[in-house]
Formats: sequence, C-alpha cells, structure tokens
Amino acid sequence: MTMIANPVAAGAPDLSRDLGDRRALTNLILTWLLWGLAILASAPLFSVLYMLITRGGARLGLALFTELPPAGLEPGGGFGNAIVGTGVMVALAALLSVPFGILGGVLLGVIAPHSRVADATRFIAKVLTGFPSILAGVFVYAWLVLAMGTYSAIAGGVALAVLMLPTVMLTAEQAVRMVPRRMKDAAYGMGCTQTQVVLKVVLPTARPGILTGVMLAVAGAAGNSAPLLFTALFSNYWIGSPREPTASLAILIYNFSGMPFPNQIELAWAASLVLVIIILIFNVLSRLVGSSKV
Repeated sequence: MTMIANPVAAGAPDLSRDLGDRRALTNLILTWLLWGLAILASAPLFSVLYMLITRGGARLGLALFTELPPAGLEPGGGFGNAIVGTGVMVALAALLSVPFGILGGVLLGVIAPHSRVADATRFIAKVLTGFPSILAGVFVYAWLVLAMGTYSAIAGGVALAVLMLPTVMLTAEQAVRMVPRRMKDAAYGMGCTQTQVVLKVVLPTARPGILTGVMLAVAGAAGNSAPLLFTALFSNYWIGSPREPTASLAILIYNFSGMPFPNQIELAWAASLVLVIIILIFNVLSRLVGSSKV
C-alpha cells in the first residue's frame, strides 16, 4: 500500500510571514504607504463630490428637468433645455465620429496595419488626443459657423465629433488587434473574404472593446464646454432646430457660476451634479461592457 508523505515532514517550505523578516517588513510598509497615497490622492475627488451632493442635491427635483433657465432675479427655474441640447449635440457627434472611428480602427488594425497611410493616421490620431478642445471649437467656428452665419447644434456636434474621433479610432484599433489570429486564419481557411472576416469575425469579437471606447468618448464629449462656446453658444429656450444656438449643461454651468444671483449659482451646482452623474453612468457602462473579454 502506497503511503502519502506529509508535506511538512517532507521538508515543504514554510510560507508563514514573519514581520521580523526584512522583506516582509518592507512589503508591509510599502503596502500601507501605497494605501495612504491612494487615500490622499482621492481626497480632492471626494471633497468635490461632497460639495456637489450637499449644494447641488438640495435643488434636485422635477422642475430642474422640465423648466427653462430663470432670468436674473427670477426664482425657481431649471435647465431642461440644456439637458436636451447636450443630448442632441452628443448624439450628432456620435453619429459623425463612431462610424468613421470604427472604420479607421479596422484600417489600422486589420486591413493595412503597417502601411504608410496607417502610420500617418495613427500618428495624427494620437496627436489629436492631446489637442486642446478650444482649438476644435475655433476650427469649426471658422469652417462651419461663419459659413452658416449662425451658431448651431450642428456646429457643436461637429466640434465634439472632432474630439471624439481619435478616442474611438484608437480604442477600436486596440480592440480589433486583440482578436486572436487563429480565429481570422480559420475564417480565411474556410474561404471567407477579408470583408466577411471583418464583418463576421473581427467586429463581433471586438465589440466590447469598441463599445468601451465609444462610451468613454461620449462621456468626455458630454462634459466639454470650450468647443461649444464657439459653435453652439447658448440659448434660454428649448431647441427648435439644430440650425440655431443651443443650450448645454457645460455652458450653463460656466454662465451661471459667474453670476451674482444666488438662484443661478444654486442651479449651477445642481447642473454640475447632474452632469457628473451622466458622465459617471457612461463610465460605469464602459467598465461593464469592457469586462467582457475578447
């Protein structure tokens, strides 16, 4: 009968941690130091969230989402038009940037990843990720606003699309590159064309990564104010046409925070809280979607 040896008796290593050991003590000190730095770094974030909740949460109510911004000394009011305007311009930006961003990601990651066109496109996209957002507004102002003769939601959507495009493109490239090579080779071996491989294999497999990039780009666009100053400007009324000046949450916060009226300042805090919640929702959705592995 075969006897099973006792691992302790057989001389197995003792894995218990002794704080008297120099390496164990160093690991403990560095771990606590890292936790301390993390807490210190998150203190400004939690302080801002605390101020938003305490000062902006006091004004939360149905009126904020259904009423228009008040005049100087007028009480009450809301920013329903700014929420709608933000949604319209972000939707226009996504409509313009997402298809081209995904096509660009497929070009960079699958079709011609090592061509000169791909290298130049990749370089330009990386440069645009650090592009000052206000310059995108100035560019669209000179190119579109002056041609149309008016500020508009269309111009605001185009400016936001300029900022969203490189994020969508680069994340789409990384997502399609993560598709296992054997899956594409198997499709080619079955006689599929490159178009069929991209549509039937690459894009469905890379969908979680692509959607993550899209949601992050949308969240960033929703909180941008600088490009909208030159393109959509602002309006105290509900949007009637995408060809007219349009309100947005970011510009409303910018305008109301500098006013001497307490009611407008309270609305600015409430709008800041709503905007942070919207951005937080998109970031959480991007994490949930991106948790699916390619």
